[in-house]
Amino acid sequence: MPHHTSTRFVRHPAASVALVLALTALAPHTLADVVAIAWDAAGRFERSVSVAPGKFAEVCGKLPAGLKIGWNFEATAPLDFNVHYHVGKEVVFPSKLTAVVTAKDTLTAKIDQEYCWMWSNKSAASATIMVKLQR
Repeated sequence: MPHHTSTRFVRHPAASVALVLALTALAPHTLADVVAIAWDAAGRFERSVSVAPGKFAEVCGKLPAGLKIGWNFEATAPLDFNVHYHVGKEVVFPSKLTAVVTAKDTLTAKIDQEYCWMWSNKSAASATIMVKLQR
């Protein structure tokens, strides 16, 4: 009678976590780059942000109601753009533009909330944005 050996694999919780972390580190960035707004001493925020093909990038920060933010950006390719915030499950868009390379406006925060400036790249090439905010 042949002798059978059985190999049993016991799943250890730490090994599972390590595997997930390793696979996550190897995976390309799937959705977006989210940059937190960090105001300088003069109340400015400036940043160059790259947006991969088919992806999006956001610059977000908590703003008090009534605060006015002057903003502008220039991109190296046409991008869809919006400024948005969330109220429960609803998304409110104070600004929404399609296929633009530059825009400028002033946002007045309607409510205390986290506001995001967001660019979507629907092209086949990467794009770079230079965004400037001033409170």
